[in-house]
Amino acid sequence: MRFRLLLVSTIASSLLAADSKPVNNPLRSPDGLTRRGTPLDSVKWKGRDALRFVDDQKSDEVAIFKVLKFHNGTLEVDVAAQPAAGSPEGSRGFAGLLFRARDERTYESFYLRPTNGRADDQLRRNHATQYISEPEFPWQKLRAENPGVYESYVDLEPGAWTHLRIVVNGVRAELYVNGASQPCLIVKDLKKGDVDGAVGLWIGQGTEAYFSNFKMSQAN
Repeated sequence: MRFRLLLVSTIASSLLAADSKPVNNPLRSPDGLTRRGTPLDSVKWKGRDALRFVDDQKSDEVAIFKVLKFHNGTLEVDVAAQPAAGSPEGSRGFAGLLFRARDERTYESFYLRPTNGRADDQLRRNHATQYISEPEFPWQKLRAENPGVYESYVDLEPGAWTHLRIVVNGVRAELYVNGASQPCLIVKDLKKGDVDGAVGLWIGQGTEAYFSNFKMSQAN
C-alpha cells in the first residue's frame, strides 16, 4: 500500500509539472487517468509494459489524464490496436489520442483504423486515419460534408505497435505515424478553435487497444 501511494504521488507530481517541462509517462499504471466506461488494465503486450483498454461495443471510450492541460505543442504515444474478440464485422480497431478536452464527451481527437491500412480496397485504405471533434463533428458528419478532408491513408497493421505524434498550433494540427518526417493528415481548422483542455486515450466501438510511452511537450 505504501508503494502504491508513492507511485500515485510520483505520477501526479510529474503531471502537474507539465506546464514547465515535458511529460513522460510510460503508462504502466492507470492511476493517473479517469475512465468513462470499461477499466484500464496493466499488462505486457509484445514485450512492453502497457495499459489495456477494451471497448464494451456500446459507445466510444475515453481515459483522461487527471491533471494534464494542453494548448499548443506535441503529443506522442505508442498504440497497438485491433478489433476485440466478438466485435461486429465493421470494427476496425479504432484507437488514438484526444486533446483539448472540456470533459469526457467534448474533445478533439486523431485516431487510427488499423484494419484499413492494408485492406484490398483503396477506399478503405483512404480511411485509415481520422480527425473528429466531439460531439458536434463526428466522423460521419465530417465525411459527408467534406469527403477525404479529415481522413487519409497511412500504412497500418492491426495489433502492431504504432507510434503516433500529434503537433498542435492554434487551429492547426498534424498527425505523424511511425516516425515519418511528413504528416499523413493535416487539419487547418480545429473545430473547437484555439483553446486548451485535457488530454487522454481514446478507443472506438469494438476495439482492443494497448497504450505505452505517452509524452507531452508544451509549446512556449
